[in-house]
Amino acid sequence: MQLTIHTDYALRTLIALGLNAPDKMTATEIGTAYGISVNHLLKVIQQLSDLGYVETLRGRGGGVRLAKAPETIVVGRVVREVERDLGVVACLRDGGEPCTIVGPCRLRAALAAATDAFLVVLDGYTLADVLKPRNKLVQLLQLRPGAAYA
Repeated sequence: MQLTIHTDYALRTLIALGLNAPDKMTATEIGTAYGISVNHLLKVIQQLSDLGYVETLRGRGGGVRLAKAPETIVVGRVVREVERDLGVVACLRDGGEPCTIVGPCRLRAALAAATDAFLVVLDGYTLADVLKPRNKLVQLLQLRPGAAYA
């Protein structure tokens, strides 16, 4: 199973914001910390805002911050909501190609079960759980937790 870059960036954004909570960050600061495209990150932030995970603040001194406590953000739920299509093969994807062996095929059910198991494992983790090596993550991302970003 492979998640899209969009989902990867969404999870990374939540991690950066979680490390810096309750303070805000700009998309540029998050992008710089990870070495990722700010333009793509803005789309990710918009979706996370639409889903209620982050709050965006416009204008001078604006930015983005977590809208929920890290303990309440379940990684599996974020993946389900952000990832457009979790089908690992075409017959499991929305609008995927029809398969000639779909009726008697047991592979489809096995892969669907494997995807469900993957998500169940992620459901066992919250954002707070993945922030546990806090000091090391802050150091690697070169963040200044507790300092307000303007």
